[in-house]
Order: sequence, then C-alpha cells, then structure tokens
Amino acid sequence: MSFRTTPSVDYVEDVSPGSGALPPRAWYASSDARSLSLNGSWRFRLSATAGAEDDSFAEEGYDAGNWAEVTVPGHWVLQGEGAFGSPIYTNHLYPFPVDPPYVPTENPTGDHLRVFDLPSDWPSDGGAVLRFDGVESCARVWLNGTELGEFKGSRLAHEFAVGELLKPGANVLAVRVHQWSAGSYLEDQDQWWLPGIFRDVTLLHRPAGSVADFFVHASYDHTTGEGTLRVDSDVDGRVLVPALDIDVATGEPVTVAVEPWTAETPKLYDGVLATDGERVPLRIGFRTVVLEDGLVKVNGTAVLFKGVNRHEWHPERGRALDLETMREDVLLMKRHNLNAVRTSHYPPHPAFLDLCDEYGLWVIDECDLETHGFTEQDWRDNPVDDDRWTPALLDRAARMVERDKNHPSIVFWSLGNEAGTGRGLTAMAEWIHGRDPERLVHYEGDWNCRDTDVYSRMYAFHDEVEKIGQQLDGGTHKRRDLPFIQCEYAHAMGNGPGGLADYQELFEKYDRLQGGFIWEWIDHGVKHAELGYAYGGDFGEELHDGNFVCDGLVFPDRTPSPGLIEYKKVIEPVRIEGDGANGIVHVTNKQDFADLSALAFEWSCQVDGETVESGSLAVPALAPGGSAEVKLPEPPADGRGGERQWTVRALLADDTSWAPKGHVVAWGQFAVGARPLPSFPANDRPVVEEGRITLGPAGFDARTGALLSVGGVEVGATPRLDVWRAPTDNDDGAEWQTDTRYGVLWRTLGLHRMRHRLVSVEAGDDALTVRTRVAPAAREVGLDTVYRWTSDGERLRLSVSVTPEGDWTVPLPRLGVRFGLPEADRVEWFGGGPGEAYPDSRTASMIGRWQSTVDRLQTPYVRPQENGARADVRWVELGGLRIEGDPEFWFTARRWTTEQLDAAQHRTDLAAGDTVWVNLDHGLHGIGSQSCGPGPLPQYFLRAEPVEFSFVFSTTR
Repeated sequence: MSFRTTPSVDYVEDVSPGSGALPPRAWYASSDARSLSLNGSWRFRLSATAGAEDDSFAEEGYDAGNWAEVTVPGHWVLQGEGAFGSPIYTNHLYPFPVDPPYVPTENPTGDHLRVFDLPSDWPSDGGAVLRFDGVESCARVWLNGTELGEFKGSRLAHEFAVGELLKPGANVLAVRVHQWSAGSYLEDQDQWWLPGIFRDVTLLHRPAGSVADFFVHASYDHTTGEGTLRVDSDVDGRVLVPALDIDVATGEPVTVAVEPWTAETPKLYDGVLATDGERVPLRIGFRTVVLEDGLVKVNGTAVLFKGVNRHEWHPERGRALDLETMREDVLLMKRHNLNAVRTSHYPPHPAFLDLCDEYGLWVIDECDLETHGFTEQDWRDNPVDDDRWTPALLDRAARMVERDKNHPSIVFWSLGNEAGTGRGLTAMAEWIHGRDPERLVHYEGDWNCRDTDVYSRMYAFHDEVEKIGQQLDGGTHKRRDLPFIQCEYAHAMGNGPGGLADYQELFEKYDRLQGGFIWEWIDHGVKHAELGYAYGGDFGEELHDGNFVCDGLVFPDRTPSPGLIEYKKVIEPVRIEGDGANGIVHVTNKQDFADLSALAFEWSCQVDGETVESGSLAVPALAPGGSAEVKLPEPPADGRGGERQWTVRALLADDTSWAPKGHVVAWGQFAVGARPLPSFPANDRPVVEEGRITLGPAGFDARTGALLSVGGVEVGATPRLDVWRAPTDNDDGAEWQTDTRYGVLWRTLGLHRMRHRLVSVEAGDDALTVRTRVAPAAREVGLDTVYRWTSDGERLRLSVSVTPEGDWTVPLPRLGVRFGLPEADRVEWFGGGPGEAYPDSRTASMIGRWQSTVDRLQTPYVRPQENGARADVRWVELGGLRIEGDPEFWFTARRWTTEQLDAAQHRTDLAAGDTVWVNLDHGLHGIGSQSCGPGPLPQYFLRAEPVEFSFVFSTTR
C-alpha cells in the first residue's frame, strides 16, 4: 500500500462525473438487510487549496487527534463559528472566474475522517455498499487506506462496493471534499454555495441474492378502474401486495381493481419485493400520466397545478435537512392548499419524495443542473452545448431517474434550470424518454419545445399568459399543441407577491393553462446572532446578490408569510360565493379528482364583525367541477342596525393525515347590505384663546393648526399627509419588460423627503381649516392639501381633500395621513384581518373584529420594508382613541417611523421608540412581484388624482 506525497488533483477539474461509483439504482428507505448510519461527529481538517495536503490521512492508524470536529450531515461553513470559512450567496454569477472546467487554486478543501466499528451482529456473509446521498461539490473517498473513487453531482446519490474492505473494528473512512470543481459549473442554482457532506452516509449490507435495481410500473385505466402492476428487477424475486391479493414473479404484469393515486387521493398499497436475500417494502400508487388533447392528464383527467418551487433549507443547517423538517414542509403545503412542488433545482433528499407519495403532492423532479452564469457571456462555452460535458449530464439525469423512479408523486422529469440550450440537454431528454416513457419531460429553457412535453415559462406577465391561454402566442407547431405551465411565477420576495388572484383567474379560465409554481417556498436566511437572519453580503462575500435569497412563502423558521396565507385563499379547492341579500350560497368543487365528502360546511352571521349566530350548512358531496346553490337560513334578528354579513366555511369533517378535524380549507364572505356610514352633524364651532384653538373635545395649536389632543388623549405628532412607504423588494425590483423600478422613481422624485408648507389656518363658524401644500424639494409637482376639522361636541371629524398640481408621471406609494401617539399597545379593529393585506394581495383578508398589539401587527420580513397594513378598516381603537373612516381605510401602526423602517437592513436595526406612528391611508399602491417579474397591474396603481376622505376621532376612555 502506498500513498502519494505530491497529490494529484486533476480529477477536480475533470469534466467526467467521476470514477469508481456503482451504477445508479432505486433508493428505498429500509429493508430487512442490515444498515449502519455513519452520520454523526467526524474529524475535520480544512485546507486552503485542493492539493495542500497529501493522502496520508486516509491511511489506517493516522493520528487525527488534533483535528477539529464537524457534524455530518452538514456544511462546514455553517459550523465552527466562522473558523471554517463562510457561506457565499450568488443568484447566477459564478463566485470564481468563468474558465471551464478550471477552478481557482484557492479551493477550500475539507478532509473528513470517521472511524467506526461494525456491530457485533453484522453479517459475515455477503457484500456491503457505502452510500453518500449528497456531497458538495466533489468528493474523493477511501476506506481502510484503499481509494474507492471520486464523484461529482452534489445532490445525487453515489454508492461504492466495500464488502471486501470491511473489518470488525476500527474501519477508517476518509473523504476529501473540494468546494469548487468542474461540477460547480453545472450547479449555479441561485442558492448559498455550501460545501460539505450534507446528506446521509450509510453502510448497507448486501446479502447474497439481495435486491439490486428495480422499477415499479403501476398504471391505472380510468375507463375500467383497474390497475396494472409490473415490477422489473435486476434480481429475480416475487412481488406481494396483500391488500390486492397479489403474489407474482418480478417482471410479470398483473391487473386488478384498485383505487388510483392522485395528489388529492394519495392511495398507496403496501407491498414487498422479495428476493432470496432481501425483502424491500414497497409503497405502490397506481396512476397514469399522459399528454393527450394538448393537456397533461393523470388518470384521464387534466390537472391544474397549484404549486411551489422548493429549495432545501434550514436556517442553521443549510441543506442538511432531517425527516421532521421535510415533513413540516409537506404538512404546511397541504394545509395551505398546495398540490404540487417543483424540486428546484436538484433532486431533493429522497425521503421528501416518500412524503409526497404519502400525503399527496404532484412533483416535478428536477435534475441537478444549472449553468445560469454563462448568460453573462451570451452562453459561450456553455457546458450543455459542449460534447465533452455530455457524459456528466447523462450521469446526472440517470442518477435522478434511477434513484426516484418508483415514486407515484413524480409526473415530470425536469432536465434542470436556466442552462440555455444545447446538444447535451437533447441527449438527456432522449435518454429519459427512452428509460421512462410513462412520465413527461420538462425544461423551461426550451421555448421551442424541441425536447420537452410541455411549454414552460417563468415570470410571464398576465397579458402574455392570457394570450398563451387563447393560443395567440405563436411559436413552433409543436409548441402550439402543448399545455402551458409557469414553472416559476409570483416571486415571493419580501412583501408580496401581488397579483396571485389575477393569475389564478387566468389558469382557471383557459384549459391550456395548467397552473404554475410560486417562486419559492422558503427564505434562505442564515440564523445570525447580531442580524437575526443573514443574507448575501453579510459574510463579506466578494460577489453577492443581497437578500435575493430571501424570497419564500415561509420565513426561515418556517412561519407562514402573508404571501402563503394569500396563496392558500387564492387556490382554495372549493369556491364559495354568495348573494347575501337573498341568502344564497354558490358552492363549486374546484378539485380535479375528489368529491366534497371529506368536508363539512358551516355558516355564521356577523353584525359589525361580531358573530351573532352560526350553524351547519348542508352541501352535497359535489363531484369534481360540480356546483350547487344552497339556501342559507333566515338571518337572525338584531336590533343594532349595523353592518351585516354571512361567512361560510368549508372544514375537514374528520382528522386526516395532514390536518385535524375542523381545519379550514376554504371560506367565503358576502354582505347582507351596504355598510351604514357614520353620521356626524357638525354643530360645534372652534374657539380661539391664548394661542390654542378648542373644537369639541380637541385642542389645536392656533399658529400651525396642529392637533394637540383629543378628549385628554395627547397626540404626539399631528395628522398630516403622508405619501411615502419604505420600498418593498418588489418596489425596488426591475420590471422585466420595461426595467421600471418604482422605488427608484419615487426616490428620484423625492417622495421620501416631502416638505409641508403651511398656507393658512382658518377658524370659521363651523370648522377649523388648515391649508397646506405638500411637495418634494427641487420639483414643481405638489399636492394641495386641505385639512377640515369639525365637531359634534363629543367627536372630532377630519376631512382631507388632496388636489395634485403639476405633471405626476409616477404613482404614489400611499396616500393618507400619519400621526403619532405617545402611548399605544393594544389594538382592536373592525375590518380586514387578521393579517396584512395590500391592493393586489387582499384575497385572504377576512372582514371581522380583530385584536392585536402594535408589535404583533408587524410582519418580520428578513429585510425590513413596508408591511403590516390592514385593509377595509371601518374603525380602529388604539391608544385611547377610536377612529372611524369614511370610506373604509388602510391602517398601519408601528413603533418606528417609515424613515427608520426604510433605513433598516435587518430586523435588528429596528428599535422601538417612544412614539407609535399610525398611518390611516385612503389608498396604497399595489405590490406586484417585480423583484423578478411583473409589477402591479394597472388596476392596482395609486394614481395622483383629486380625492377626499375623512376620519372621525373619539375617545375610548
């Protein structure tokens, strides 16, 4: 046995996928064969370059006693409190020179050592396989001093035969991991670059006659209700499915009556693949996926995908996820009405796919491939169009398909993401089609659909999506005959996305539009002691893309964001509409496969937001697509004469695997009549004395007209016109087609530094009138603003009229008044809630009576920005004041100013002050999703136009 003292590292920059690994095969979680997890604490040594150390550390007896320790699975840059380097985030720019296949000499390299004993009852016969489920980005492996091989393909499984090398005790497993390799050029996937052994390492005993590779074919004939099962196996055996009375040889088909598998009805049959040496549990779902009549159909029915893109992420462990974290993701998706997931942009941990099978999610399984950084040089030298790289591409495709092929949840294989076009992708598609003709092939970059079975796009604007639905988009003949999906849309970065309901309306209107996948599931914030959560640039990266890595429907700790709450409402599987005046409810089952027998319906009647009566509602178990009209009971008698409305909810009738009985699946609200507006006779007059003006319960500064108090409640800062909001990520984003950035336009115009010029203070017979002009420095545009205060003796009314002056070419961020209260904590309101809403993200806002605190009104976006508005507010009480609006208004309250919110880069930058700042807004500009995609639709613009609105102030003490 010999060891090189001058190590060769040529393999690092070799475009080949590696050497020594066994052919890929189907993954399964367990069997009756023995296995040994090698997860846990490993010895670790970090070197600055690939060749800094020789191979002697792999030799038996090597003393690594002075090495550090890391946890496997894990990423070394997320361990050691910075001693092992730091994470790097880029969206598409390679963090090294683009010179394929070469990588920098400065190439952090982690040597890992694990010494282990075999269990005393480990079988002495048969062989053994060492499996790595994920290592980034290139690994070289030794066992007991013998080199096993090296491999690339970070998110793919690799196995090595090791039976003859094992011994009862003190086995030395050595793994050298390089952060950068030729494989890095294929893994430019808009995420943190995180080296390490981040998935499981397992030793598998392989008894004589054990299972090798196998392929479960389980189709379903929707015309007969029968399923056909055939299990092809490299090793002969038998297939047993007791519930179906199946006991057949491998390779032999059998047809029986079955319940089909769908994402709505994920029926799995437990079976066993038994060979002479091993019994492997099977979970079999019968379903058939076809492209027919220009549509993706499963079991004869077209499917509407209500999906999300999911990167693997944990704020402390990065992409090293445990089973419970994966389960939490799936349960959250199911509870929020999602039915599909795209595994962006690599195959997930295979246990996640088991969960998708079990709970029911359609899956686009995506290959570990993206070369987006080559767009910076017009795709020159792109590996997917270079024959030298094709073996690596085919290896990645094969390792995905062979590992995951037995999952009924997978309906598409995806070639990868944002890798341009080229011969290598065509080779991958041809291989996949040949190996698995029972599924479809997806790839967004193939706009001509040469290699794919679906026309896929990302971030297409609403108007283009409608043209595609109408088949007016042109394109190749093949493309015109294919269904359309948005594999990415509604970029969920920060506050937003807006426009979801408008997209969903199009998806449901046109058959060709088969839905889409929100970008993306989770904010990739790294937990940080000083910053809360860190994002790109917080670790001193040379190149980075800031908080573009925080663009998920859940926060880093997996708390649902308002975007997820909105999405749940938009994609409800039951549409509940009504005619409140006539007491009629229209119920539509929007599911593709399941009837409504799993749901119970209940009604409630509210007066001024408070429920006065409720009961159950008999709704038939409508078939998919079916509708019915249901009569509500007579509304209960109530003498208050307030605002009346019906609320109807659809709830789970019983416990399910993913949510308990009573979980709300869908809801609808409809008014019985119009809201009665507040009555206000202005019969008091202002009194001027000693520099103070008194009007009813209020006191004003006679010189400035500033409100000082209302009924003993001190006002720290007078209400005055406010048009500024801390720009959201979408405000600052660039609309793809026009490069419009509203946040930049607002700052350029000066809306963040508006000046208020007092024109006059007029104490008249029945009103105090304060005239002002509000305008930015250096600009001629302005807003002529008049505040008219009146009183009925007990209450105070503020009427605001705004008249724009000059040529306003940009919309306003907001339009309303802002004032300060020295004390406020508890908040109660009648209006939309419980969470935030904005003009194009308000579908989930339910009208009712809500309570909160000022602190809980805030939405904790990783990068602070405009947040926390409540919609359709009739009245709000806080700080001793009750404020009623005419018309309804938007309400926000926070313990810092908008300017402080605007300046903050992390949550920890915000410190509560002595004043609670309250915004009462007549209008807000929409949100859109132009952090990557379209801005707000025109109907959600807040244009500078003449407007009047009013508020009535009274005290609650």
